[in-house]
Amino acid sequence: MVVKWLREHVSAAAMLTLFRLYLGYAWLTAGWHKVTGEFDATGFLKGALAKASGEHPAVQSWWAAFIENFALPNVGLFNFLVPWGEVLVGIALLLGIFTTFSALMGAVMNFAFMFSGTTSTNPQMILLTFFILVAGANAGKYGLDYWVIPYIRKFLKKEPRQNIAPTS
Repeated sequence: MVVKWLREHVSAAAMLTLFRLYLGYAWLTAGWHKVTGEFDATGFLKGALAKASGEHPAVQSWWAAFIENFALPNVGLFNFLVPWGEVLVGIALLLGIFTTFSALMGAVMNFAFMFSGTTSTNPQMILLTFFILVAGANAGKYGLDYWVIPYIRKFLKKEPRQNIAPTS
């Protein structure tokens, strides 16, 4: 019943638009501060590693291994991906274009931050994002998805042309 309402009703689309705008603004501003500032993920990653020890570690060993063996050695990549990922997710959510994909990418980032031992606004952002993901296309009804998604569906449903070779 709730899923049907989220996916089909105009009132749900209006509520989801508010969620989408809030999340988009949060992602855009967080990313923009990193893009225009001196962002370096090294301290964050080392802090996450420090939370992986002790009797009740906040960071699980498998995630600490990922940080130690991949993220830290490639911190330059993360210094690019994190800020620009946040900015792009923010813009997409604000415009309502590729809404479900953008929300999913935002949730992936939120989970990565939480796996690293931070809480902040990440749980509330994930909760709002789940509503958007469950709603699917209705979450972008009041955005560019209103025009983009039908075009993509129409384009994908076209049957491929058959090459008919001329007979001699």
